[in-house]
Amino acid sequence: MRGLTLPLFIFSLLGISLPARAADNALSEADKRSGWKLLFDGKTSQGWRNYKKDSLGKGWVVKDGALVRDDKGAGDIITNEQFDNFELSIEYKISKGGNSGIMFHVTEKGGAPWHTGPEVQIQDNVDGHDPQKSGWLYQLYQPPMDPATKKIFDSTRPAGEWNQLQLLVTRDQCELNMNGLRYWTCKIGSKEWNDRVGKSKFAKLEGFGSQGKGFICLQDHGNAVAYKNIKIRKLPANGAAPDPIDGKLSLKVEPAFDKVQWTGWEPADDAGKNTPLRPILLTHAGDGSNRVFMATQQGVIHVIPNGDSQVKSKVFLDLKNKVRYEDKENEEGLLGLAFHPQYKKNGEFFLYYTVKNPPHQCVVSRFKASKTDPDKADPDFEEVLLELPQPFWNHKGGTILFGPDGYLYIGLGDGGAANDPFNNGQNLKTLLGSILRIDVNSKDSGKKYGIPKDNPFVSRDDALPEIYAYGFRNIWRMAFDKKTGALFAADVGQNLWEEINIVEKGGNFGWNLRESMHPFGGRSPGSQKFIEPIWEYDHQVGKSITGGTVYRGKKVPELYGKYLYADYVSGKIWALDYDQQKKQVRGNYAIPSPMFPIINIGEDQEGELYFSVVTGNGKGIYRFVSTQPAKATGKDSNVFEETYRPKHAWIKNFLSRWRR
Repeated sequence: MRGLTLPLFIFSLLGISLPARAADNALSEADKRSGWKLLFDGKTSQGWRNYKKDSLGKGWVVKDGALVRDDKGAGDIITNEQFDNFELSIEYKISKGGNSGIMFHVTEKGGAPWHTGPEVQIQDNVDGHDPQKSGWLYQLYQPPMDPATKKIFDSTRPAGEWNQLQLLVTRDQCELNMNGLRYWTCKIGSKEWNDRVGKSKFAKLEGFGSQGKGFICLQDHGNAVAYKNIKIRKLPANGAAPDPIDGKLSLKVEPAFDKVQWTGWEPADDAGKNTPLRPILLTHAGDGSNRVFMATQQGVIHVIPNGDSQVKSKVFLDLKNKVRYEDKENEEGLLGLAFHPQYKKNGEFFLYYTVKNPPHQCVVSRFKASKTDPDKADPDFEEVLLELPQPFWNHKGGTILFGPDGYLYIGLGDGGAANDPFNNGQNLKTLLGSILRIDVNSKDSGKKYGIPKDNPFVSRDDALPEIYAYGFRNIWRMAFDKKTGALFAADVGQNLWEEINIVEKGGNFGWNLRESMHPFGGRSPGSQKFIEPIWEYDHQVGKSITGGTVYRGKKVPELYGKYLYADYVSGKIWALDYDQQKKQVRGNYAIPSPMFPIINIGEDQEGELYFSVVTGNGKGIYRFVSTQPAKATGKDSNVFEETYRPKHAWIKNFLSRWRR
């Protein structure tokens, strides 16, 4: 990492902020590319009218950028346009004791909007009079029980505060998220739906919930209520959203290191059980040797020459007897590998892995290369620097890497389960949910590492000094831009959003008060300020981000300066063109891919990038190659059919389980 230019890294240390989310009643760059349209511009009531009328009642006014039911004479209002399959995002603020509602598939055939359109209840859950709470689908669906309180889950914020509601309505599925938390799912017209309607007050209403298309309606229930940031996007019946791209790059992907025989790995064990290869890491030592190191999640590090020759890998280090990995809890294992900047001189490298005991605990350890064989590590040396007890098997994070400053950065998840049940993301007294920064070249009293004196929280009694930035859910890969020094971190989302951040020293990135740029949970953030992500995409596009790095290689000029990332669930790969100086997205581009789950994006010593997938035949690593725009050939497609297309049920079952 020597010889880097550091302007963006210095900006980060100085705490220079990145651009904020889109202003109220405006679309972000990601929104525009994902098909969203505004239903309210914050200035006029254009696009709305009263039910069965041509104009808007005088009781509805535009005030402070919100559409407000302010006085008598308001009445129920509907959109001018009708929608069938759609996703609606809307923020509301209800008055104390107030009540309202949002209906969909409303027609003007009935006597009132609720005669045809199902209603999402809006009310003050504390002082409201209706037993149907905010976010419930009136008399039909409600949230599950909260295991902590033994009460029906409630993620609404108090009267007078803004809440965000996200409603998906398609032929195949409907769901509602309140402040980012999943409340309910259903399928209109299913047997379950019809049974519930039959037991409700809507049973005798002909055509209720069966129109398939209609208006969006905001209900006047006689109480003050305000709405803003009302946006919608039309979707196909299967709910698939537009890919948020500006175009496709003229690239292809091809197998890399596919002639390598991975020493010690077999596709099945002695009992006939499949043992897929999980190439969780691909990196280099930075020692000028141009060797490639591939680590499996099960705990074996292989080393090979960088090329396409037919070779048998050498086992650099085998830690299977120390590393805990199980398919059913597959966010554990060997997750991080970083070579010391002075590796060529001192032979030191560092690993992040899950130990066998105690359960779910991770460690960061120092190892050393053999003094007699450069392709071997010293099997007898390990110095555990940091022990990280964690409550659950998921959300381990696991990326470790050295920064331009020579310090070791460690990306951690929030401890796991769902929704961050212990609020670790916002707790500076725990290391979880944070990026740590430590000095492996010194040792402070009582520690096996040093604390950099300029770490942001070293002088605070209410925070741990190792923390560099916090408010993360589960960072799945972070990397420094080798040219600018900016630290890119991809954070896996919960229910709705995936995000890409440029990390700032001391920054709070919001989890679990926010998911990406959006409210999460019922706790109010108060006056806290959060660092905004530079990019996000929603769960109709993909559901689990795999972060990469900014490409600074030479073989694929189309990628130069762009940040590569992928989605594990959708299998899509993108290149984000982000202007780090102007702090603006210039474009987001699709890269042709096999659409299979990508678990890692790695880099060799020359700056060339690779991605990896879990494989049953040992051929799970791919590279990017420049090409002229042309229709993909059957031969290109067959490469992936041969390598990864599930031929056995175990692969499909495995894929369905791993969700970061």
